[in-house]
Amino acid sequence: MSDENGSQYMVKVKSTEYNIWEKKKPLLSSLQVELTERCNNNCIHCYINLAADSPKKKLELSTAEIKNVLDEAASLGCMEVVYTGGEPLLREDFEELYIHARKLGMRVTIRTNGTLLTAHLAELFTRIPPLEPIVITVYGMTRSTYDAVTRTPGSFDAFRRGIDLLTEHHVPFKLISMLIPINLKDSDSFEAWLAQLPCEDKSPSYNDLLLDLRARRESDKNNVIRHIRFSPEQALAIQNRMGGDKSEMREFCAKFMGLAGNTLFNCGAGLGVKISLDAYGNLQPCLQLRHPDAIYDLKNGSIKDALTEFFPGLRGMKTENPAYLARCARCFLKGLCEQCPGKSWMEHGTLDTPVDYLCEFAHLQAQDLGLLEKGEKAWEVEDWKERVNNLSSNT
Repeated sequence: MSDENGSQYMVKVKSTEYNIWEKKKPLLSSLQVELTERCNNNCIHCYINLAADSPKKKLELSTAEIKNVLDEAASLGCMEVVYTGGEPLLREDFEELYIHARKLGMRVTIRTNGTLLTAHLAELFTRIPPLEPIVITVYGMTRSTYDAVTRTPGSFDAFRRGIDLLTEHHVPFKLISMLIPINLKDSDSFEAWLAQLPCEDKSPSYNDLLLDLRARRESDKNNVIRHIRFSPEQALAIQNRMGGDKSEMREFCAKFMGLAGNTLFNCGAGLGVKISLDAYGNLQPCLQLRHPDAIYDLKNGSIKDALTEFFPGLRGMKTENPAYLARCARCFLKGLCEQCPGKSWMEHGTLDTPVDYLCEFAHLQAQDLGLLEKGEKAWEVEDWKERVNNLSSNT
């Protein structure tokens, strides 16, 4: 595939005749790049956005710096870059950064609110496909609801124009609804609208019902987010209404239940499957985790060093927090609970403080699945293996 200038972006080869990694596993599979923290919307629930004209724009990585990061990522085997924010389309150099990633042979996932999409960008995505659907978050199905969530007059009309442009240019896209109490009433309309759109995946998709706090820990904004969160009981009711059959949940839990122990990182963070780069040059195991001990300064290092030296040390971290050891370390609901260093950082400013909100929701889910009786605490259950085995036999 090539553009009008003859530049190559993709060449098809037979996998049986060409071994791109010479039998070596790549160090990095996917790089998530937060191009900016700034956004043209001001969503009431958002855990990251700064104003579009924030003075922090001057601190963002330059075009050349991001290109250098992409070059190194490609040399380590990275085949996918995720452009996110904030709102990535706010970057004046977005097109240049997009084309650079595609010239490196990377698939590009763009996570956007869709309001800044233009005919020029739609034509670009037609001419040089990103190879992944553009991911657009939906905040409501009416002008009043949508603009109330974004706190930006005119944002609904701009969002619908963006969808129309992608549709007219046959650019694949995926819609994800952001559910909060103010727009919950629009969920049926969203699903009906989605069924009529030319999306490859027409199954409704929703962001996490348990809203994240701001990773920058601005207390005033975090108080707003806490105020609009669903209660754990409300979140479970919504999940059950939208989830349907519980057999898949039981099967998942049967595979991933177990004691977390005193090791903090029990997820894939920092393993090279996907790492994150913030707008200012800091590599992180995930974008939510801003703890100083978890940040690698890429301006004074390399992705390779981060993956081979820094992140392995991070993943070996143990906790001595008595509250964590008494609860989380002994709890078998690992397959249900979202407790992790990133969540702990956003809620408490530490890596290992239990998050009661997540704990309560996990226990409600466990009761709903038949793993716990009402009032039981999972860290006090001694026959948890038998319960999990029974759950597995009922899937």
